[in-house]
Amino acid sequence: MGRAFEFRKVRKMKRWGNMARVFTRIGRDIVIAVKAGGPDPSHNAKLRVVMQNAKGANMPKDRVEAAIKRASSKDEKDYEEIVYEGYAPFGVGILCECATDNPTRTVANVRMYFTRNEGTLGKTGSLDFMFERKAVFHLAAAGLDKDELELELIDFGAEEVDGDEEEIVITAPFSEFGNMQKALEDKKLNVISSELQRIPTSFAEITPEQRDKVLAIIEKFEEDEDVQAVYHNMRLED
Repeated sequence: MGRAFEFRKVRKMKRWGNMARVFTRIGRDIVIAVKAGGPDPSHNAKLRVVMQNAKGANMPKDRVEAAIKRASSKDEKDYEEIVYEGYAPFGVGILCECATDNPTRTVANVRMYFTRNEGTLGKTGSLDFMFERKAVFHLAAAGLDKDELELELIDFGAEEVDGDEEEIVITAPFSEFGNMQKALEDKKLNVISSELQRIPTSFAEITPEQRDKVLAIIEKFEEDEDVQAVYHNMRLED
């Protein structure tokens, strides 16, 4: 299996909690997208991506439309996107992407999660060497031939195409996100989600007992409503 599949396995182990929290995160993505490019998805590629991801998460259409309407209001709060980095126990790197209307609250919470779980909050950029940003696309596999699809998408930046009978996962460089998204739209493929993810360049090897302790701190981050995504470089069991 390639890196995309290893990372997919990592994401499947993440404890997102109930659907309400997922919808809250998508709702914030909608606000950020609308305030940056307007409420019309035909002229706002970022909003199209978020709406696509909402559909993949089974977020009700009326809830998506309501979020777009609220985001268009001048009274809707602005969210600042901030990345926090640090170390969990046993040298595992953790990177949190946040969207917050109160950075003071968010950084205080993030620092608390680290310190109360034997970790340390690091400086901005201190973990850049551990992760690289990639464009990752999940497609419904029905009716697709993985090898043929890879050949079709190489010119649009596809670096890796992995998959199983349910999903195909395409990885491309960060800089090719827009090109790949447009190519998939033009080909009218059934895209489940499109994301800019941070993929580990190497993994921390730890014991099962240590792994449980690190997963506990990751869960604390993921329960915080200001946290949009959490990445780590911990090796998980097959």
